[in-house]
Amino acid sequence: MFAEGPSQGARLIVAMILSILLMVLDHRFHQTETLRSTLTVLTYPIQFLAEVPSDIGRWVSDALQSRSDLQTRNKQLLHDNLKLRAELQQTAALQAENERLRDLLGSAYKIGNRVLVAELSAMDLDPFRQQVVINKGSRSGVYEGQAVLDAHAVMGQVTHVSPFTSTVLLITDVEHSLPVQVLRNGLRTIAVGSGRINRLELPYLPNNADIRSEDLLVTSGLGGKFPPGYPVARIIEVKRQPGKPFATVVAQPLAQLDRTREVLLVWEISVPPQFPDQEETPVANPQRPVENEAAAP
Repeated sequence: MFAEGPSQGARLIVAMILSILLMVLDHRFHQTETLRSTLTVLTYPIQFLAEVPSDIGRWVSDALQSRSDLQTRNKQLLHDNLKLRAELQQTAALQAENERLRDLLGSAYKIGNRVLVAELSAMDLDPFRQQVVINKGSRSGVYEGQAVLDAHAVMGQVTHVSPFTSTVLLITDVEHSLPVQVLRNGLRTIAVGSGRINRLELPYLPNNADIRSEDLLVTSGLGGKFPPGYPVARIIEVKRQPGKPFATVVAQPLAQLDRTREVLLVWEISVPPQFPDQEETPVANPQRPVENEAAAP
């Protein structure tokens, strides 16, 4: 009648062993992936309801803006639109020139990108894990390893996908590395996250590397994760110490990682090279329109 069960210490040890066993199984064999996706689907309505008050608050705030504020914002948007249209004209001219050069080289190889707009639904910016959750998942075609950008530069890549949401690992996370190159001279290297939201490190550049402050870093396209040519960061510090093989190089991300709310999910469309006969002219392959997707900037 007075028999007692296992002690509290024994229960704690058993729970720790079971927890470690489950973590090992999930890491090595992905045994809990189905359970995790199911729980994500079940908790999605709760997450949606939790965001309703903030959405209502933003709607009320926008509705109560004064007429003068709206006029000022409208003027600023018109000014920005004019600048963007001018830049678009330059981009169109450069693209036309690039196509002419490709024709001269006898190649019809073309690369196009399509993107999907998503919104952030959660954010975790602690030094140990810098990641965000977006409101697009596998039902929208999102896949693991997909590149994610904001309106300014590269943000990170998708690491986990569920039917309705996805987790994005930011480029500043300590476990993230990104192949980049210096736009000025084409020097290639690796940008590694530092755990700080405004800092990237380039630890593999020798002291005699041709790099200096204010250099712009763009994606190199190596590794196949990120399309080439997208801006990443700008060099803010270069220290060369005699006696050490590598320089200390620090860059600041151009993406607004702690303020951006809308992001772009990028698909890279690669058309195989074509070698037409001399009597034929290369014909560009039209991109298939995709619903709810916008043209890449």
